[in-house]
Amino acid sequence: MTVPRNALKKWEKVREFALGLPGAVEEFPWGESVAKVDTKVFVFLGMGDGSHPPGVTVKLRDDTSHAHALTAPGAEPAGYGLGRSGWVRIPVRSEGAPMAELLCDWVEESYRVIAPKRLIAEMDAR
Repeated sequence: MTVPRNALKKWEKVREFALGLPGAVEEFPWGESVAKVDTKVFVFLGMGDGSHPPGVTVKLRDDTSHAHALTAPGAEPAGYGLGRSGWVRIPVRSEGAPMAELLCDWVEESYRVIAPKRLIAEMDAR
């Protein structure tokens, strides 16, 4: 599968943002990239090798953000029952896909849901 260069750049920008948050680490369970804080996933980044369409999966508790994310082309509640807990999968390559800045806002919101208060305070102090 060939991933458009602009979609890959957007995905890389979101990944870099996520890994720049306090305490964030990248791991590869199930062969896909995830960003974790204190052993908990706050964003699923998917496969960076082009084998699957690039996208991000974030946990959005704010009703407005959650509803907005689901309006993105191809967006859907995350699989494996995660959608019931507010997780949304958002493709980054489709026409009309959200800009990297908005995806980063959603990654930050997901981080704030998962991260311990001390790390959120550290982020806010920056």
